[in-house]
Amino acid sequence: MTPEDFKPFPVPVVAALGPGSQEEDEALAYLPMPQGMSTYAPPPLPERESFALHRGAVAALREALDALRRPGAVDASQVIDLGGLGGAERDLLNQVLGEGEVAAQVLGSDGTTRVQIQESVFAGLWRVIHLQDGHVARDTMEVGSIPAAVLEAARADAFAPREPFGEAPEGAMNAPSLLVEIEDRQRRWHAAQPPHVVNLTLLPLTPADSQHLDTQLGAGRVVILSRGYGNCRIANTRVPRTWRVTYFNSQDLVILDTLEIGRVPEVACAAHEDLEDSAERIAEVLDWVEGA
Repeated sequence: MTPEDFKPFPVPVVAALGPGSQEEDEALAYLPMPQGMSTYAPPPLPERESFALHRGAVAALREALDALRRPGAVDASQVIDLGGLGGAERDLLNQVLGEGEVAAQVLGSDGTTRVQIQESVFAGLWRVIHLQDGHVARDTMEVGSIPAAVLEAARADAFAPREPFGEAPEGAMNAPSLLVEIEDRQRRWHAAQPPHVVNLTLLPLTPADSQHLDTQLGAGRVVILSRGYGNCRIANTRVPRTWRVTYFNSQDLVILDTLEIGRVPEVACAAHEDLEDSAERIAEVLDWVEGA
């Protein structure tokens, strides 16, 4: 898998919100909801003889299986370095892993992509490519709920020095109280709590409110796209533990815009049950490879 193999991020960054941003019809008009849902499909496997010629790919799959079965795998990720694989072995491994519904990228301070992430069809098993000057510096698989690069970048963005929230501009109504709520919730949040969600879609926001929120929260370096049921775009902010989560229908129209305070939004993460299911499926692949 090379940087060119990763899917683009087609979802727009910011949706127009607030009064006057949407046309009003006399009759009620409902946005069309997503029509399709991504589900697991077994990867197209090559001939069994191909694996016999590329034992490095088989060894990487067995290492991934061991990592998926490891107690606590969902909480602490494990990295499997693929640097020792040849091009043919890596191609074979990519064919088996396929592409799941979640992709992510971590940007550098200069705006260029530093890390490209693609979940495989085995939830909780990720392909992670680290880039330097546009070239692959490190190629890995990673097992866990979410790759460590996402958490590290979000943490670095959130705890970098920043100015306190500034005064609201003229025309802002709800943004000041929202920022007070966000600041309070993110300070008091801990891992045992469920995420706190602020539904921006249901709030009356003026254009000044939306602009003030965007300015004060800031934009981080992590962007995650989930293509499970419609599209969901997740981006970290410069405020600790605070994420912008926007849901789109099949026509890429915004149907829900939220701020979520927590570790990482669950829609992007693999659960313990996902890792168990992936372990079973990879074991089936290895049994097939070995003719069991």
